[in-house]
Amino acid sequence: MSSTNLPPANLPKKHLFELPEGIIYLDGNSLGPLPKAVSSAVADCVEAQWGGQLIKGWNDCGWMEQPVRVGTQIASLIGAPSGSVVMGDTLSIKVFQALAAALDMRPDRNVIVSDSGNFPTDLYMAEGLMRLKGRDYRLETPEPDAVLDAINADVAAVMLTQVDYRTGRMHDMRATTQMAQEAGCVMIWDLAHSAGAIEVDLAGSNCEFAVGCTYKYLNGGPGAPAFIYVRPDLVKSVEPALAGWLGHAEPFAFDPSYRPALDIERMRVGTPPVLQMTALEAALSVWKDVYMSEVRSASLRLGDLFIAEVERRCDGLELVSPRDGGQRGSQVSFAFDHGYAAMQALIARGVIGDFRAPNIMRFGFTPLYVDDEDVLAAVDIFEDVIANRLWDHPDYQQRGNRVT
Repeated sequence: MSSTNLPPANLPKKHLFELPEGIIYLDGNSLGPLPKAVSSAVADCVEAQWGGQLIKGWNDCGWMEQPVRVGTQIASLIGAPSGSVVMGDTLSIKVFQALAAALDMRPDRNVIVSDSGNFPTDLYMAEGLMRLKGRDYRLETPEPDAVLDAINADVAAVMLTQVDYRTGRMHDMRATTQMAQEAGCVMIWDLAHSAGAIEVDLAGSNCEFAVGCTYKYLNGGPGAPAFIYVRPDLVKSVEPALAGWLGHAEPFAFDPSYRPALDIERMRVGTPPVLQMTALEAALSVWKDVYMSEVRSASLRLGDLFIAEVERRCDGLELVSPRDGGQRGSQVSFAFDHGYAAMQALIARGVIGDFRAPNIMRFGFTPLYVDDEDVLAAVDIFEDVIANRLWDHPDYQQRGNRVT
């Protein structure tokens, strides 16, 4: 889709974020910035609720209900019915829960299909779960465009991240789910780079499970809790592999034997992270009166504008994201032989993107706080870094355990 066919990418939400002066932030696909509402909400939770109510906060301040209450807010952003999403733990744990349940649903099958571009933690969790199951399971990871060819009657579960974390390439959720289910497979979607970035229709896709994190496009902060979705007609039959006390039908009966809750709460595990959940709940207030369709349209315009300007003004870079915005998430990635050093040079000049090995420079476009002016200013700096070889400086060549 051409950027000329889209409305201006200026949503009236930038004022709701704490954005450091002089910084153009194009890394919300890795960690969203701080919404202004979060600081006071967390301070109130610490001082008035925890400090003033002590243990009474679990009941009087609604802490115990947070995972479902916040899950309902997330559900509205990912096309899921109310009551089908619950919060808690990390994305890795939620991947484990969904995949374990999926394998139990297909006990006569022994293959898990993902793809070679999936985020490593999803694959690591699959490998660990296969060892625990003690059966002859096999994980297959074809190239992303060959996934459909790998789906057959031996496959128990298809587990894919909808938006590729390196390139932004998108799988077709509806078509892939349909093919998987026609072959008798269980479908699991990881929405880490989808939730809050693109229009998602979980109910319409008919998938069995979905998981995702909330510290990227949903701006929940570092360590923000993850979510899990279970299709409503399945929730009473799903057997949780991690049978935590808060997933029990009556957690405060302290029954020595596990009986799962009758609804999505069976996917809860341990005590909810109240401070992190409070930060996330406050962060979600920025989505009031925002439609995902307008976010998507604006992000497409920003991405198209960035691609056009970079290709016109910066030599030696190769676009590795789909050029067609309809096939791309809310990020744009370029390959560059000196990508790591060039990204450090950009960051030093106030343009924050990130780098993914071996040579990918990755930029996220979140129109809640990024506009056309930011994109053009970022490309001005990018052009200077490339044209004048500013990346070729010893300070930018040293690699360590850096997130960006």
